[in-house]
Amino acid sequence: MMKAIRWFVIPVALILGVSVFTPAHADKFTNTIDVFKKSSAVQPFFKNCYGYAVFPTVGKGGFVIGGAYGTGQVYAGGVVTGTAKLIKATIGFQLGGQAFSQMVFFEDKRAYDDFTGGNFEFDAGVSAVAITAGVQAKAGTEGATAGASAGPATGAQAATSYHKGMVVFVHAKGGLMYEASVGGQKFSFQPK
Repeated sequence: MMKAIRWFVIPVALILGVSVFTPAHADKFTNTIDVFKKSSAVQPFFKNCYGYAVFPTVGKGGFVIGGAYGTGQVYAGGVVTGTAKLIKATIGFQLGGQAFSQMVFFEDKRAYDDFTGGNFEFDAGVSAVAITAGVQAKAGTEGATAGASAGPATGAQAATSYHKGMVVFVHAKGGLMYEASVGGQKFSFQPK
């Protein structure tokens, strides 16, 4: 009996010890950026944007009344300039929950300044391009259509361009939700 316990405890202790002493993998922001960089639809925006905001996890859920929330970092010239919060409240037919990552690219300084100037809200004209199959068209900012794709590895992405100096991409992480709601995402910015 003692031998059996020892053979169980020793491997578990080794695994825990190795995980404690190995360097941590890249942070959640770097990991999320890497996911988006794999998409051929997103790559040109990394090369030509003034800056971007990255939200590693946006959680969304609802039953008639719903909401979404996420925290992120804002970058200009590849350098973190501050943090941002995403909040959305919705009323309308909706049921379920989901988690997704989101990136907002800023075409120029004007768009960056609009986003970071205080409280910013997407209007109904903004749509999000989904970079994985299975993301519903309303996974991003709702209220407008979004392109869908077969996935970042396939290259079969929807074409997109800036709208009022910004473009939004989403990547599904999990969950299932159906909704037909009104409203837009609201962002607050805190400089570094």
